Amino acid sequence: MKHAFVFPGQGAQFPGMGKSHYDNSSFAKRIFEQANEILGFRISDVMFNGSEEELKQTRITQPAIFLHSIIAFKGVENIRPDAVAGHSLGEFSALVANGTLSLESGLLLVSLRAEAMQKACELQPSTMAAVLGLPDDQVEEICRLVQSETGEVVVPANYNCPGQLVISGTVKGIQEACDRLKAAGAKRAMVLPVGGAFHSPLMEPARKELQQAIEGTTFHTPSCPVYQNVVAKGVINKDEIKENLIDQLTGAVKWTQCVQAMVADGVSKFTEIGPGKVLTGLILKIDKEVSAESIS
Repeated sequence: MKHAFVFPGQGAQFPGMGKSHYDNSSFAKRIFEQANEILGFRISDVMFNGSEEELKQTRITQPAIFLHSIIAFKGVENIRPDAVAGHSLGEFSALVANGTLSLESGLLLVSLRAEAMQKACELQPSTMAAVLGLPDDQVEEICRLVQSETGEVVVPANYNCPGQLVISGTVKGIQEACDRLKAAGAKRAMVLPVGGAFHSPLMEPARKELQQAIEGTTFHTPSCPVYQNVVAKGVINKDEIKENLIDQLTGAVKWTQCVQAMVADGVSKFTEIGPGKVLTGLILKIDKEVSAESIS
């Protein structure tokens, strides 16, 4: 039986996150204070005392979830996973868990990624929408048609589980796609309260910025494969890992396919590490035969 550790992405944040770790663990306290110093502001104060609105800011959300996940991971690091994966931002947590990145390098990249994404969002009005109840290929075809007929950007962004796909693009493109998806029988096609079109070509300015930072960061040989979002297969070569991490900003998160690939490679137990239980729920929708638990 193979065991995989998986790490959540944006959306898993909540007010007060990480406070119990800080109060009860000298290790966690040290990590938080180190992070405050690296980031140049007290992210711990925002995590422990900030409002839901403050935590939704991309520049706060991403490092906050990363920190929470890594501190939770340190509590179980005596268990060696056979594979790791993360949903979008969570891929950076996964790369610290399998030794590819140091905690400091991971945090610096996550912080830069968040700032770059925030800037890219401000360049053009854009958004995302959750589509429920249609086969992936039908959603893909409607996105393709909207793009070719209107010239607006609309692409599949997150393959979360069968029947649940998030699309990303310009505001006009997403609105048009939602209308057509509902007409095609989608149970829901709902615009999400996000800052922009993540995992779409509109993130190209952020991708260029992140590429420079990743190329200047030391990556180590991992202790186990990371199943990366854009290729949905286990990767062990650190140069390939870098390329896939860069491409992830403008490419789709193939979470369904990542889980299916891990199962095909012998993984039957999944442990979600970090805030929330979103991935645990998705994994059990993708494959009911596996076991999945969450540790926060």
